[in-house]
Amino acid sequence: MLKEQLLTRFLRYTSITSQSNAAATVVPSTEGQWELARLLQKDLQDLGLVDLKLSPTCVLIGRLPANLPVNFTGLVPKVGFVAHLDTVDVSLNPDLHPQLIKYTGGDVLLNKEQNIIMQATVNSGLAKYVGQDILFSDGLSVLGADNKAAISAITVALEELQKNPVLYHGEMYFAFVPDEEIGLRGSKTLDLKDFPVEFAYTIDCCELGEVVYETFNGGTAKIEIQGVSAHPMSAKGVLVNPTLVAMDLANCFDRKQTPENTDGKDGYIWVKSLSSNQSKATLMLDIRDHHKDLYEAKKAYIQEVVDFTRKRYPTAVIKLDLSDTYGNINDAVTKENHKCIDYIYDAMKNLNIKPKTIAMRGSTDGSVLSAKGLLTPNFFTGGHNFHSNYEFLPMDSFEKSCQMVLEIVKLTTKEQ
Repeated sequence: MLKEQLLTRFLRYTSITSQSNAAATVVPSTEGQWELARLLQKDLQDLGLVDLKLSPTCVLIGRLPANLPVNFTGLVPKVGFVAHLDTVDVSLNPDLHPQLIKYTGGDVLLNKEQNIIMQATVNSGLAKYVGQDILFSDGLSVLGADNKAAISAITVALEELQKNPVLYHGEMYFAFVPDEEIGLRGSKTLDLKDFPVEFAYTIDCCELGEVVYETFNGGTAKIEIQGVSAHPMSAKGVLVNPTLVAMDLANCFDRKQTPENTDGKDGYIWVKSLSSNQSKATLMLDIRDHHKDLYEAKKAYIQEVVDFTRKRYPTAVIKLDLSDTYGNINDAVTKENHKCIDYIYDAMKNLNIKPKTIAMRGSTDGSVLSAKGLLTPNFFTGGHNFHSNYEFLPMDSFEKSCQMVLEIVKLTTKEQ
C-alpha cells in the first residue's frame, strides 16, 4: 500500500518542472518551484498541517499538532523534516518523465525512440535489485528522485499519521526549501523562528541505508583581474595580460588537491572556471574540506597567492572575494543533541536496514541549518546515480525511506 501511495505522490510532484537556475539572482530561481510549493501547500493542508506559511523566498513551512495518549507523561521533542523543491540543471530536458519497470536483470532500455540504454556493466548497482520494481528516467532527463522522492516520502508518512490515530506523535514541523542544487540558497533564507524544533532531518540523495552527518565545509573564491591593455607595437613594459595573470594564479594550486585526485575526507581547491578578454579576467574557485582548520588554511593560502600575485603585477588591479557557502554538519554535534543521530540508527535497526555512514563530499540543506545551530543530519531516499539521466529509484528502498520517517516519529514519542 505504501508503495502505491509513494508512486502516486511521486508522479504528481514530478509532473511539475521545478529545475533551479544558477544564473538567476533571485530566490527561488525558477517559477516552477513556486508552482510546486503552492501545490504542496494545498496537499499539506489536506494532510492536517496548520500554520502553513509560504515565505517570499518560497520556503514552505507547516506544523502538525501533537497527537498523544490522554495519560501520556513523557517529554516529546519537537522534530522537523526538510526536503528541497528543485531538481538539478545538468543541461538535460527539464521536464521529468519517470517510468516504472520490473527489473529482471541486464541492460535497461530507457528510451526506444532515442535508443538510450542503461548498461548493467556500467551501472553495477542495478544487480542488487533484480526482481524489484524500479523507477527510471526516460533517458532524456534526470529521474527527479533528488529530491521529489523525499517530498513524496514525507507526504505519504503524513497520510499514514492521519489515517491511523494510534500512530502517536509529538508536535512536528515540515519545511520545503528551494534552490538546494545551486548553493543551498533556499535554506539560507529559512527563519528558524518559523521552524522551532529541537532537531531536524533532511531526506536527500543516497541509496538504502546511507546516513550523513558529516559534510564538507564549503566556500568560493572569486578573483577579478583588471589588466593593462596596450597595442602590441607599444606593449613592452606596459601590457599586463589578465588571462596570463589568471593562469599564473591557477598554477599556484596543487594539482594533486583537486576533485579528480581526491576522495574520502581529502579536501581540495577546484579551479572551476576562467573567463577573460584582453582587459579583464575572472577566476572562480571552489574550496572544500571536512576539517574546519584545513578549510580555513585553504582560504588563507588563496589570500597569500593573491597577495603574491599583486606584488608580481603591481600595475594590475586584483580583487579577491572569499565567501563561505556552508559548514560541516558534524561541527554542530554535541553530547546534548547526539540523540538526534541515534534515532536514525535505532530506526534502521528496527526496520532491518544496514546503515552505511558516509562523510559526504558535498552538502545538504542540513549543512546550512546545522551552522545556524539546528542539528540536521540526513538519511536516504533510496536512489542512485543522482544528477544523471541514469538516475534510478528502487521502490523497496523508496518505501524504506518513508518508513524511516514514521519510525523516527515513533521513537521520539516513547515515554522517557
